Parts: sequence; structure tokens; C-alpha cells
Amino acid sequence: MPGNCKKHIVRPYLFLALFSGLVLSCSSFAQDHIHTSKTFTLGVHPYLPESELHRRFQGLINYLSEKLDEPVDLKVSKDYESHIEHTGNNAFDIAFMGPSSYVTLTERYGKRPLLARLEVNKDPHFRGVIVVHKDSGITSLKQLAGKRFAFGSAHSTMSYIVPRYMLMQAGVRLGSLETYRFLGNHRNVALGVLTGEFDAGAVKEEIYEDFMKRGLVELTRTPAISEHVFVARNGMTETRIDKIRKILFWLSDSENGKKILSEIKTDVTGLVSTSNRDYDNLRQMMHVLPERK
Repeated sequence: MPGNCKKHIVRPYLFLALFSGLVLSCSSFAQDHIHTSKTFTLGVHPYLPESELHRRFQGLINYLSEKLDEPVDLKVSKDYESHIEHTGNNAFDIAFMGPSSYVTLTERYGKRPLLARLEVNKDPHFRGVIVVHKDSGITSLKQLAGKRFAFGSAHSTMSYIVPRYMLMQAGVRLGSLETYRFLGNHRNVALGVLTGEFDAGAVKEEIYEDFMKRGLVELTRTPAISEHVFVARNGMTETRIDKIRKILFWLSDSENGKKILSEIKTDVTGLVSTSNRDYDNLRQMMHVLPERK
């Protein structure tokens, strides 16, 4: 958490509401252990509660196990920072990463073999939403000076990195907020704004759409950023990398594959090729922030 984060006390009822979904299972990565098993592993960052991520990725796990003809385990890292570390240390065979986590990974550990990125409604980019309560009276980013702001994780693309860049461009720096906190994931941010504990927050489009009927409204939307990406560990043979790429690309060719993709994220239409250059606009945003964490 940034050093200048101001103290903020969360009332007990909100604490329970926000964090009831964050109880972790007994996965080895919940205890932050480096995976050493010979089982093929897919690592995922905790952008949603762990139980939901297991549900969303179970179809993909089954599919990979069948196509690779070996067991595949899903490992959910305890936080974004540890996910970057585990991926950088080759603790996963393949990892699913948010865009800003991928950029941080390449800066700290060097490039990794890129497998595929998500394509949603035929577009391999996504956006986030800065949200307020429908009764807030807030209509511009500039009005957030002196307000309480909720972020997700310090490594989250759409619940911290891009929204913070947008606030800075509007003249609202962290120090000019009354307070700000990191609540762990997008759902907690939405709940924090809905309950009135925070005046505004940043979430991805999917979460905004889930909560808009409950009272969230869009203040502004972020620029388009290249979608979430699958990477392979260093040391994997090119033959195996090519095989996994093809397996991932094949998902959009069958009804079952499309169902697997839609379970991961609504309206996913495929997994498509990508390059390191696709993340350059995000990389530029991250480089101009006065603090990265």
C-alpha cells in the first residue's frame, strides 16, 4: 500500500460485507508456497474470490487435462504481488495475468512466452469504469478531490493503475483525496461504494454491469487496454508452447469450447494471438505514475 495512504476505519458491518468473499481455501498458494509438484499447473491472480475462480476455470482445467493427456491443477495466488512472483519464478506452467501484472512481470523478470489473450465480442481489449453511487451528485473526475476512493489491488489494471492515471490527468492526486484504500478485488470496491463507505471506486466493466441495477452509476470509462493474457513459463519447449497455443485457439471452434470461454468471462468469443507491443499504451501509463505501489 502506498506510503501516503491516509488512515481510514471501515465500520464492522462493511468489513463483514467486503471480506466475507475473501476467505481462501486450503490451496497451497493461499499460504504463499512456491509450487514444486510435477503436476501441470495453471496459475490465476485473485481478481475474484477464490471459490468463484475455481468455478469459472474448471471447464478450462478439464479441457486442458483432456487435450494434454495429463492432470492439470488450478492454483489461485493469495494476492497480485505473489502471483507476479510465482509466475516470474516459473512456479506455474502457464499463468493467466491481468495486463498491468504482465507489464510488471516483464520489467522484473523479463519476457515470458505469450500464449494468447482474451477476445470479448471480437475485441481483444477491455475497459474499466470509475463508479459513484447514483445519489452522490458527483459528475466529473475533478470533483473527486477531497473524496473517499476505493481501489482493488495495487497491481490491478482497471481497479488501480489506469484509474489512478486518469485521476492524475484530471489533477486529482492521491494526496488530494480525503482517503483511499485497497479492498482486494473489484467486487469489494463495488460494495464499498454502494454502502456509502467510499464516494467513488474503480472496477472492470463486468463488475459494473453486475452492480449497476443496485445503485452504481458510471462517472467515466477508461481507455481501451489489451485484454488479460496467458503466458508460459521459461524453459518450456517451443513444441509444447505451440501445442498449448493451438489448444487454446481451438476453444472458439466448438460449442463446448465457447461455453468454457464464457464461464471465464461473459461474452468471450475466443483466445487470440498477442505480442508484447500490445501492452505498450498501458506500459506508458504505468511509467508516468509518481508511485507504482
